[in-house]
Amino acid sequence: MPNGEKSEITSSTTTKNPIAQTTTTTTIIKTKISTTSLPSSTSTISTTSSTTNTTSSTTSTTTSTTTSTSTTTSTTKSTSTTTSSTSTTSTTTSTSTTTTAGNPCTTSNYVWNKSGITILDSSQVTKVVDIYIDSSNTLYITDEIASTVVWRLLKNATTATVIAGIKNSVGSSNTQLNYPQGVYVDTNGTMYVSEYYNHRIQKYINGSNIGITIAGLNSSSGSALNQLNSPRFITLDPTQAYIYISDGANNRIMRYSTTSTSGNNGTVVAGGNGTGNTNTSLNQPWGLWYQPSVSSDLFITNFIGHSIMRWTPGAPSGTFITGTPGTAGSSSTLLNGPTGIKLDNYLNMFVADYNNHRIQMFCANNKTGITIAGTGVSGSTATTFNSPRGIAFDSDMNMYITDFGNMRVQKVGVGVSSLNPSLGDMVRPMNPESCNGSNMAIMNTVELVQLLIGYHVKENNYLVTRSIDESDHDHVQRSIVAIKISHANITSTVAIR
Repeated sequence: MPNGEKSEITSSTTTKNPIAQTTTTTTIIKTKISTTSLPSSTSTISTTSSTTNTTSSTTSTTTSTTTSTSTTTSTTKSTSTTTSSTSTTSTTTSTSTTTTAGNPCTTSNYVWNKSGITILDSSQVTKVVDIYIDSSNTLYITDEIASTVVWRLLKNATTATVIAGIKNSVGSSNTQLNYPQGVYVDTNGTMYVSEYYNHRIQKYINGSNIGITIAGLNSSSGSALNQLNSPRFITLDPTQAYIYISDGANNRIMRYSTTSTSGNNGTVVAGGNGTGNTNTSLNQPWGLWYQPSVSSDLFITNFIGHSIMRWTPGAPSGTFITGTPGTAGSSSTLLNGPTGIKLDNYLNMFVADYNNHRIQMFCANNKTGITIAGTGVSGSTATTFNSPRGIAFDSDMNMYITDFGNMRVQKVGVGVSSLNPSLGDMVRPMNPESCNGSNMAIMNTVELVQLLIGYHVKENNYLVTRSIDESDHDHVQRSIVAIKISHANITSTVAIR
């Protein structure tokens, strides 16, 4: 380890994703950097799970003391190297704690990076609409115009495959799709897809590419209980016995049994009273989410109504929870064509604000939005969107957005803005895809300390890194994070993700 560094594992936490409800383990390592006599070299810090080993070496007169303490079965390997006369002490401590995943609205160091990474671009996809992520972090993406298919992108893969529909072939047969919109995959791997122009919901069982119509009449729109009219997004209840559908042109939310067949009647559970901006009506409902862990209510985006409603299924009216009904705007309290919506276990909402080209977070019981991705201006850079539609989170709380106008899928990694492990507020595992060394170069001044993923962090003269989730052994060099020191004048902290 370069002259003047100290490394310590400050905490090891078990974390839970408040949306996906999965558990991962995070180890936090701090490395103290001296601002004098720092050679231009590469220091590598690694964490494993079987052995604790500490090595110290010098090239000139030096005194080195190493203490290693382990209180769990986790492992740490630390290498210390000096190039001049100095005294170095390295202490390694491993502990185990259990921490509930932090609330992004109350934990001050919880942020998403400002720049996104394109994981699918226009060479593979066209007009991407909705996105769903299952418990294995597999992505399912609807592509409505040229491709008219559903794509599947496996975890860490770079190429998506078609799993429903026929690419560049629009139709109404059981193997074709016509403007696929919403997508949802249940715990058995059964996939549900809504079709805007076929006015139906298709069900795909056990990886089959042959759809079964469970709601609506094929290619026949209408307002009867057995019909749909331009359905948008969909969601399932926790029992997976019922599917809820944003029946857009009918301004209502419909519920059908997941074992239903074409022609069966559904039930109106919200709206259905014509177009309007009152608490008894909906105005082009689009996004739809049901978070049963904290609420039995539906959360609905009104695309033309520029608002979000909370509605108990079957109730005669709902409640406006953000946005001004019927009024479009770009302030923190207004929306302009909201589409996709997700909630976490704290009832915080994440909304794709389509015409404002941004992703808004609304803390529970708060009508004021916080922009967590996008700038509010249309663009095609790493920090901008062009009409985002769908939003989803993986088990690490990285955010994925279907960037409709740019014909791409963007990934925005979750990060931290400050560190206080003793308070248990640093509970997010790192983004393994970022662990390739090249995008961890530390720049030469405090103002330029920046990762290529685009987030600045300061923390009292420390470099900070965190280990990869041990289950991600197929990622870049299991549990290894490389830090390249490119300049000696380092007086800041970077949270590497």
